[in-house]
Amino acid sequence: MDDKAITGLETLLAKGQDNALLRLSLGNAYLQKQQVEIALQHYAQAVKLDPHYSAAWKSYGKALAENQQITEAIQAYTTGINIAEQKGDRQAMKEMQVFLKRLQKL
Repeated sequence: MDDKAITGLETLLAKGQDNALLRLSLGNAYLQKQQVEIALQHYAQAVKLDPHYSAAWKSYGKALAENQQITEAIQAYTTGINIAEQKGDRQAMKEMQVFLKRLQKL
């Protein structure tokens, strides 16, 4: 995602259109630019706004792992797996289970 797209998303946020999807999109954009700290802030807000958003938990776990916050990543994936299972989101659940197993081996 280019800087213009990020600016557009940030503009929406500044106008008060805060929601989990917007925060997930911002987190993904910043993570793509390797700005992990900013991405983490947006992912944390995404799961706060919608604690049942399994895709946000998956991305949050990934960013935490990339930032070497392994304990927190394990916790995010565990929460995300439970939520995905409750929602019947099998694909997200399976992906997070794989990521979780990799982290637990470290």
